Amino acid sequence: MRTKTDLRNLTQEELVHYVESLGQPAFRGRQIMAWLYRPGITEFSQMTDLAKEFRSKLAEHARIYRFEDPLIQRSSDGCVKFGFTLEDGKVIESVLIPEPDRNTLCVSSQVGCAMNCSFCLTATMGFTRNLTPSEIVNQVCAVGGFLRNEPKSKLIGPDRVTNLVFMGMGEPLNNLENLIKAISILTEQRGLDMTNRRITVSTCGIANKMTELGRKTDVNLAISLHAVDDKTRDALMPVNNRFSLEELLQACRDFPMPKRKRIMFEYILLKGINDSDKEAHELARILRDIPCKVNLLPYNESPGLPFKSPSRNRVYAFQKIIRDAGYSVFIRTSRGEDISAACGQLAKQKQKQKEVNDA
Repeated sequence: MRTKTDLRNLTQEELVHYVESLGQPAFRGRQIMAWLYRPGITEFSQMTDLAKEFRSKLAEHARIYRFEDPLIQRSSDGCVKFGFTLEDGKVIESVLIPEPDRNTLCVSSQVGCAMNCSFCLTATMGFTRNLTPSEIVNQVCAVGGFLRNEPKSKLIGPDRVTNLVFMGMGEPLNNLENLIKAISILTEQRGLDMTNRRITVSTCGIANKMTELGRKTDVNLAISLHAVDDKTRDALMPVNNRFSLEELLQACRDFPMPKRKRIMFEYILLKGINDSDKEAHELARILRDIPCKVNLLPYNESPGLPFKSPSRNRVYAFQKIIRDAGYSVFIRTSRGEDISAACGQLAKQKQKQKEVNDA
């Protein structure tokens, strides 16, 4: 039996080619794109500006895959973690971070992660596979549906997803082809109509793929740096054995970026490992010729991992050194720790799917 084509895997250009293969004019592909991401559209029969015969043909050859019945966990600080079961039974997680003026969704790009960063709980899962464009985009669609259905009294931010960060499970640049397709769908006016400036892709340092990301998209780039010398970074992040710190920084210098944009460097502060005044001064030095800003992340302590978070005073002292060197530097407040939704804490849900309500 032939497998039906999941149309949410296709960019608008690919949809045009697909309908042409079915003997239809190109504009039908653009019509379908305009329907695929409307709320409540689950069947081709609902696409009323398509001929009935063509709708029947689509139903025979294609499908619209979507996520249903996710596991939902709510944090005391308003964050919501979603566990989505894929068609092969694997589970991925996304995290909604609401604020009064925005809803940021932390999106996964792979099932598990192969990068094996020593401080990251997701690394303990290992790597299973890449997500398809549909599986990436459907995280946004599902959470958008959740927000539309939430009682207004429970909403902290808007009733839609406004910002995306590819900082969930997986290394996005190791799934670059599908990532770029997903971004095309997310930003297509007939698709989800999001703006590039509200999408951020984070990488742990896949230096040889950064230029392609910058050439094919106009999204924001974040670098998980976490160390200022190769010895420390080798120990924390095995990717540094493939792409040294200097190779990564050179890729940042070469990254095609409009003058108005800056690269965000993420730096997890680990007590006694990378949080000294000396390392703060070195961080300021090595970033001096890269248009950037710095996010400091006090470590989210996880059971089974040996790392500790530095004191608040140590974090402030580190920040002051960077700020005094002329950088914009922020301390990211951890969100969703009570449901293991904070940075580096996503891991596969073992339990059966059920919704956990705080009502």
